[in-house]
Amino acid sequence: MTLNIVGIGPGSADYITPAARNAVMNSDVVFGSRRALELFPSARKTVALGASDMEETLGRAAELATSLEVSVLSTGDPGFSGVLKPLKRIISSRGLQVEVRVVPGISSIQLCAARLLIPWDEADIVTLHGRREEGIMDVIDNGRPTIILPSRNPSQTAAFLIKSGVDPDRMVAVCERLSYPDERVLTSTLGDVRESEFSYMSILVIP
Repeated sequence: MTLNIVGIGPGSADYITPAARNAVMNSDVVFGSRRALELFPSARKTVALGASDMEETLGRAAELATSLEVSVLSTGDPGFSGVLKPLKRIISSRGLQVEVRVVPGISSIQLCAARLLIPWDEADIVTLHGRREEGIMDVIDNGRPTIILPSRNPSQTAAFLIKSGVDPDRMVAVCERLSYPDERVLTSTLGDVRESEFSYMSILVIP
């Protein structure tokens, strides 16, 4: 059988591709966060992924895929701060004979670039999920926009940048809760971003 690793877009059902929907609806079991599973109320059987048991539940999904059609939902695209990397590691470490199929999705990075009219092949894209922030300093002044997926929220990343010597008056943008009804795109100074509150579903852009 097949383990489908399915990108479901930035959050709104409007950005789910037909290929993603078909993979989910043809699966015996679908794994995903509660927010992701809400996008597929007609799925046959669902299993919620939580931060506290992520490794264990992904392992269960991979094991089930040896005998059932399984889909694992990944917000955005599975290959960018998604579940492709941990699932590949789990399958390899357990020696599972599983056919893996990745269904790409629309990343919040893509939607952020679209909202700000940035050709994203001309931008530096940095994810801080599970990484240290120091690497940002190598790219923010190279003449290209820097699109940053913070590890927690833009306020903390802004605080790090200011502490590292970046001018608090430098203009930046924050894209928050992209594709949702309460989406917000804010242009402000780095100092104001440091002092503001944002959802964890946010992206920081340094032009």
